[in-house]
Amino acid sequence: MSHIFRRTILPIAGLVAVATLAAGCAGSGGDAASDASPVPELSGPLIWADYGGPTNESRQIAYFDGFYDETGVEVTSVSLEDAVYYAMLEGDEGDYDVVQTSGADVLAYQDNLIEVPEDIQGDLLPEDIRPYIVGGFVFGIAQGWMTDTFPNGGPQDWADFFDTEKFPGKRAWPGAPGSFDASYEIALLADGVAEEDLYPLDIERAEAKLDTLRDDMVFYQSYPEVQQLLTSDSAAIAVTVTGQYNALKNAGEDVTVQWNQAFIVPSGFTVPASSANPDAAFALAAWMNEPEYQAVFTERTGYGPVNSEVFDLLSDDVVDGLVNSPEHEKAGIYWDTQWRADNLQTLLDSYTAWLAG
Repeated sequence: MSHIFRRTILPIAGLVAVATLAAGCAGSGGDAASDASPVPELSGPLIWADYGGPTNESRQIAYFDGFYDETGVEVTSVSLEDAVYYAMLEGDEGDYDVVQTSGADVLAYQDNLIEVPEDIQGDLLPEDIRPYIVGGFVFGIAQGWMTDTFPNGGPQDWADFFDTEKFPGKRAWPGAPGSFDASYEIALLADGVAEEDLYPLDIERAEAKLDTLRDDMVFYQSYPEVQQLLTSDSAAIAVTVTGQYNALKNAGEDVTVQWNQAFIVPSGFTVPASSANPDAAFALAAWMNEPEYQAVFTERTGYGPVNSEVFDLLSDDVVDGLVNSPEHEKAGIYWDTQWRADNLQTLLDSYTAWLAG
């Protein structure tokens, strides 16, 4: 057993042992040690639900393969389905042990989630969602373009993004109802609203601003489409998750990302209360919080770490591409997760209606 595995897994076993001992002490007064059940052996499979693609492949390499070698627990990745996902968040039974989630959903459904042991929580996660996130990472939502599109320098903020005279060309924009992302925040910033005055979001004002750019928008249905839109010159500028720009860079493309006013979005996975294998889920959570493994994932994806120790293991080039790097964090924006959680359905309904036009 490796030193890393001992350091991360044994505290979880200790928690189970303490809980078992406590149960024995609360019994009829017999010998606690003899009454206590042994610490359960980890077993699988562990059903992991996410959005697949290169990011899942990076998790397989950075985390899952090594975890299987050490524990024998096989992490089986499946494509996340909203119907199953939300049913489990509501407290129903379902097929998933670990599910990809948003901070807003964590806050909205935390009563039906299992808390993560404190010693394996990501210290860079916001305190309100930290107790429920496993496999955490930080992605950005930013504008980006092929560098040679604007050889004299591109947009400096979201107001520039909306200025098609100064920066001509189509804008790649999220066209799936559930992927409204930071659309309303972006529109309001472009319309002159100060960052500190964004919330509560003025949806009517934001949609009026979006209408001014609608004819210059190219709507994409999935994030990877952005890469094709930029490289084919079908769009001059895109707004998307920063991992797509990192994928282009990994493919040898020269891409510029505007970190000013980029949105910094802590994210990750959660363990529903109806998970069939929480012991293995939290053992994997401990494994994924290890700096050595998290650094591999960060280098491959360009998504920021949630363990601050990871930054000590990364090259300057890698850190420069992370939305939550110390430098980029100063220029970025964290959205109001609680407000978005409280108004999630309103945002979804409004954006769906706006797309329908």
